[in-house]
Amino acid sequence: MLENIPLDKILFLDIETVAQQPDFNKVDERLQKFWEQKSKYIAPEETPEDAYSRAGIYAEFGKIVCISVGFISYEGNRKTLRLKSFYGDDEKLLLEEFFELLRNYFNSPNHLLCAHNGKEFDFPYIARRALVNGLNIPSVLDLAGKKPWEVAHLDTLQLWKFGDYKNYTSLGLLTAIFNIPTPKDDIDGSMVNQVYWEEKDVERIKIYCEKDVVALTQLFLRYRNEALVKEENIVFN
Repeated sequence: MLENIPLDKILFLDIETVAQQPDFNKVDERLQKFWEQKSKYIAPEETPEDAYSRAGIYAEFGKIVCISVGFISYEGNRKTLRLKSFYGDDEKLLLEEFFELLRNYFNSPNHLLCAHNGKEFDFPYIARRALVNGLNIPSVLDLAGKKPWEVAHLDTLQLWKFGDYKNYTSLGLLTAIFNIPTPKDDIDGSMVNQVYWEEKDVERIKIYCEKDVVALTQLFLRYRNEALVKEENIVFN
């Protein structure tokens, strides 16, 4: 049961991804052929060039530009949420720095990772991009040979489904129905690729990613029927 999980053993996270190249014409010719095939299924009404702005959601055609994490600590009765981000143009470097955090601070059997739709997106995407970059996958992300109950992953989307497989419920909708206060969003997920490649503003993407981690953490607390972290107790790195 969720209320039995120590909050300070959970690392809340979110990732932001973009297409590997600014436009389709700069994609390696070998990959162009495969994207042309892929785009026929995901956007049959668009040309491969026009559909390429969506390539970031696929680990084979995209890359990670930001991983933001949050963890809860206690100072007396005060609950504090601390945030940290790994971001930039060098995907391998940000993955290495994130993995160092996992190995140094979140490496015991009772540590957990939590994300919204993490089991379908964030966790496998990170693992796939690690392999592409020639990196070893940390144990908490490596599912090879593990039984389902040995996987240390929490997913607020799956928790909300209660076994229902029909629907996707966004993090934004859940924060709305649980009356979780969120700041006005500067951007949304559909704009990240444009902000990265056209505006060259990865700092703006980082801020957006950290907002999602705050929302994710507060949602998890709502699932436990606990008080939210107060705004003055949210510490940005």
